[in-house]
Amino acid sequence: MKTKSSKRIKKVMIFLGFNLVFAAILAPFIVFWGPFQALKSVIVGSVYTSRHPQFVQAFLSQSEIDRIMNLNTSQGTSSAQTIGRIKVVTNASSGITIEDIQGPSYKGKVMLIKDPKRVKLAVTKEIGVTGERVTDLVKDMGAIAGINAGGFYDPNGKGNGAFPDGLTIQNGKVVHNNVGDKVINIAGFDDQGKLIIGNMTANQAQQKHIQDAVTFGPNLIVEGKSVISGDGGWGIAPRTGIGQMADGTVIFVVIDGRQPTWSIGATLRDLMNVFNEYNAVNAVNLDGGSSSELVYDGKVMNKLWDIFGERYIPTAFVVTP
Repeated sequence: MKTKSSKRIKKVMIFLGFNLVFAAILAPFIVFWGPFQALKSVIVGSVYTSRHPQFVQAFLSQSEIDRIMNLNTSQGTSSAQTIGRIKVVTNASSGITIEDIQGPSYKGKVMLIKDPKRVKLAVTKEIGVTGERVTDLVKDMGAIAGINAGGFYDPNGKGNGAFPDGLTIQNGKVVHNNVGDKVINIAGFDDQGKLIIGNMTANQAQQKHIQDAVTFGPNLIVEGKSVISGDGGWGIAPRTGIGQMADGTVIFVVIDGRQPTWSIGATLRDLMNVFNEYNAVNAVNLDGGSSSELVYDGKVMNKLWDIFGERYIPTAFVVTP
């Protein structure tokens, strides 16, 4: 009887395993070649703007990808969404407030820093060798809080955050530049604590007295004007962004994603709407996905998507004491 029962269980397991493998193989074909246009639009926007665009390119032509991306950015703007806000930390002595936020498809955290001159850029100690976790970058700077900042490229295929992408400025000095004299979008702070976002060269950034900056985008709000069209064309994903109010208060936003029972994620429009909720006059999207992270007082405050925990990255915006 035991032998027959064992054989029966084994057959069931083989059957289930076969169907799981078959479903995994079939899923991309259903998504990219099936009739579900809305699903395809979301997936293409999310994956194509990640570090693995080749996955989409394997199934769709470049002209079809461009068509879908343009469709996402050209669709009409949606009506304003209600964003739930609950204060979870208010530390008057540290000048920091943290709030839980919730939208239609996401949950996240917002940190408000009253004094903008306390926000600095932390850079991995071993550029070109390895990145660091946000908790380590915060600790290295003797800071009390931080979020992930710029993106990184991966020439060696190690995926360890060793090479910050674009222009990286720390304490007024260019510490890494892989774009030469090209004009590129940067996000950072000048010597007056003003958040500067926009296209410029390394020389122009230094002429503007930029003290700490990274390269990323797109911009969300520029001089009080919302600039995202449609849903932004980047799909739904974990997001990180930085903004500033008219009084100088810096806004960190981290939105969790890719966790169906907790938070699916946000579009660029969703992220822009959060900054509008907090009256930002300037705001920009930072690196997202599994890099999205908010640290405060030595603890990770949001729910990370990566099952391996904190990702190794090259840069973080941190809040010094």
